[in-house]
Amino acid sequence: MLNNFPFEAIKFLSKLKRNNNKEWFESHREELNNSLLEPAQEFVVVLGELLRTIAPGIIAIPKTDKSIFRLHRDVRFSKDKSPYKTNLGILFWEGERKKMECSGFYFHAEPDYLFLGSGQYMFTNDLLKKYREVVYNPDKAKELDSLVRKLKKKGYRLGGKTYKRVPRGFDVEYPFSDYLLHNGIYAYEEIKDLKKLRKEDMVQFSLRKFREILPLHQWLVKNI
Repeated sequence: MLNNFPFEAIKFLSKLKRNNNKEWFESHREELNNSLLEPAQEFVVVLGELLRTIAPGIIAIPKTDKSIFRLHRDVRFSKDKSPYKTNLGILFWEGERKKMECSGFYFHAEPDYLFLGSGQYMFTNDLLKKYREVVYNPDKAKELDSLVRKLKKKGYRLGGKTYKRVPRGFDVEYPFSDYLLHNGIYAYEEIKDLKKLRKEDMVQFSLRKFREILPLHQWLVKNI
């Protein structure tokens, strides 16, 4: 079932993008299950087991609203009333908090786009406070800076930097003050030419990428 993953899922998502309405969605549930949901569930199981060889605490639950993000959108407060997302999101996380409050590995596929990343997308207020305290420790910050530099040399980008000013109460001259501008921190790679991935085993490809960005995940699990 995983031989053509995630490309069959992407085909379905391309159709959904052109027909983003309940009537079409309901009439194509079998295709949804065969092309997207069932392969995604298998992907979670297989890759989850492999990830535990490098991060034993990883949680991988092959269900919607667990490791697999739901396609249904919450449109209550959105100008875009399209009822469905047109991407497949899969998360493997580690920790005892809610999944979005933990560091983890994220796989995202949509038409003409693939995203693989690791880290924490956004901190809660409590976690942001803790993160800043940790980053303000020069030894911890130096460790973070060193692994980030290595990831960048490998071609990964760093996300989560949203603030323009160093938070009140912190020295703007602090050598690692740039990390205080983050309200989340994650390393990622974006791939827009999916043709070159056609011959890849997506489980092994994802494992290889996640293994490379594992140090950031480990730093977050240990410190945050």
